Amino acid sequence: MARLAKRLLLVALVVAAAAALCRAMEFDEKDLATDEALWDLYERWQAHHRMHRHHGEKGRRFGTFKENVHFIHAHNKRGDRPYRLRLNHFGDMGREEFRSTFADSRINDLRREPRARPAVPGFMYEDVAELPQSVDWRRAGAVTAVKNQGKCGSCWAFSTVVAVEGINAIRTGRLVSLSEQELVDCDTEENGCQGGLMENAFEFIKAHGGITTEAAYPYRARNGTCDSYRSRHGQVVVIDGHQAVPAGSEEALAKAVAHQPVSVAIDAGGQAFQFYSEGVFTGECGTDLDHGVAAVGYGVDDDGTPYWVVKNSWGPGWGEGGYIRMERGAGDGGLCGIAMEASFPIKTSPNPAQKPRRALLARDASASASSQ
Repeated sequence: MARLAKRLLLVALVVAAAAALCRAMEFDEKDLATDEALWDLYERWQAHHRMHRHHGEKGRRFGTFKENVHFIHAHNKRGDRPYRLRLNHFGDMGREEFRSTFADSRINDLRREPRARPAVPGFMYEDVAELPQSVDWRRAGAVTAVKNQGKCGSCWAFSTVVAVEGINAIRTGRLVSLSEQELVDCDTEENGCQGGLMENAFEFIKAHGGITTEAAYPYRARNGTCDSYRSRHGQVVVIDGHQAVPAGSEEALAKAVAHQPVSVAIDAGGQAFQFYSEGVFTGECGTDLDHGVAAVGYGVDDDGTPYWVVKNSWGPGWGEGGYIRMERGAGDGGLCGIAMEASFPIKTSPNPAQKPRRALLARDASASASSQ
C-alpha cells in the first residue's frame, strides 16, 4: 500500500507540474514599456514553457514575440469582444509559421481532389424536431482528455478519433482512448502529418476492421510505417461508415451534435485564434478550412450568446483547457466555416469480444455547457 501511495503521489506531482507548464503567462503594461522589459518577458516566457532557442533564433523571433504580445494586450485592453487572449506556448510564432505548423490540413484543397470517399446517403437526424437547449458530451463521459498533435499536421486524425471515441462510448457505455497514430501511419490515402480528410479516415476504419487503442499504438507526432501488429493489438473499435451533415447548416449540425460528437473543419489560422484563452470566440476568420476539430456540445453563454463547444488538439494549455467556445448562429456556413464540412461516424456493429453495458443516451449529455 505504501508503494502504491508513493506512485500515486508521483503521478499527481507530474500532472501538477505539467498543468503548471501549460498555463499561459500573465503580463502587464510594465512588461511592454521598453524593449529591455519585453526581452525580459521573452526570457521568462521561454523558461516557463521550456522553449530552448539558440541565440540567433532568439534575436530573430523576438520581433515576432513583441508583435504578438502587443496584439494580445491591445485586444484585452479594448474589452469590446466576449473573449480574451493569453500569451500561450505559441508566443513567438508568426501567423504563417503557426498556420503551416498547426493549421495546415488543406481540407479545402483535398476536398477538391477526387479522393473523398462516399458517405452513407441521407442524414439520419433530419427529422429531429426538438433539441435540448444545451448539450455537453464531456459531462456524459463520451469525450477523452485533450490531446496534443504536436508539430504534425494530423488534426484530421484527432478530429476523426474524437468522433469515433464518442459514438463508441454512446453505443457501448465505455470511453476508450483510440489511436491517432494508426491513422497517420496506416491510412495511406491521407498525407499523415501533411493533412487529410476526416470522412476518408472514417471509411478507412470501417474497411480495415476498426481502430485500436492509444495504449496499443501510441502517438509519436511524426509520419511512420504502419505497424500491423500494433494496429490489431488491444481492444479494437469498429464503425459502419459515416454520414455528412448537410453543408452550411448550423441547424443540421446542432441536430447531429445533440446525438453524438461530430468532426468539423474550420479556418483556424488567425492571430486571435492562435492566442484564444476564454469566452465565446467571435473573432474574424474566413472559410479557408485548414484545421480539423470536433464539436462536442453547444449551449448559450450567460450574456445570451449561443456557442459551440469545440475540442481542439493543441494540448490543454491552449484555450479553455484545450477547448474553444465558438459563436453559434454567425451566418451562412457558421463562424470560421464550422458547418461547411461536418461529418460523423455510424456505429451499429458491436466491437469484437464486447460485453454489454448500458449505452449512453442523448439526455445524458443534455446539461449546460456554459459553466466550464
